[in-house]
This record gives sequence, structure tokens and C-alpha cells, in this order.
Amino acid sequence: MGSLKEKINLRLDILQDWMESNHHLEAPGKVMDLTLEISKFWSVLNEEDKDYVQCAQHAIEEQTIWEVH
Repeated sequence: MGSLKEKINLRLDILQDWMESNHHLEAPGKVMDLTLEISKFWSVLNEEDKDYVQCAQHAIEEQTIWEVH
């Protein structure tokens, strides 16, 4: 098994892939569950990762298209 940081990064990478492919519009529950899994590690996330998770949760709740700028 990898380190805690590796496990968190793997989940963040999956979340990013899912958001960029707008998977959250097809499977909002599944993607929200992943954000909640990541949130368990809130105390060790950096600010950028926290912001990303919160923005993802907002997009899931609002069912908005995820656009990368």
C-alpha cells in the first residue's frame, strides 16, 4: 500500500478526471461520494486541493458543466 499522500493524490486525480469529463452530470452520487472520501483527509489537504473539492461539490450539487480555463 502507498503512503497516505499517495492515496489522497490518487483520489484527487480520479476526481479531476471525472470532473473534466463531466462524469458528475451522469453519476452525481458516485462523484459526490468520492469528494466525501477525500474530505476525510481535510486536515492534510493544501488550500488548492480544498478549493478544488469544494468547487467540485458545488458543480455536482448544481449540476453545472465543469469548464477548465
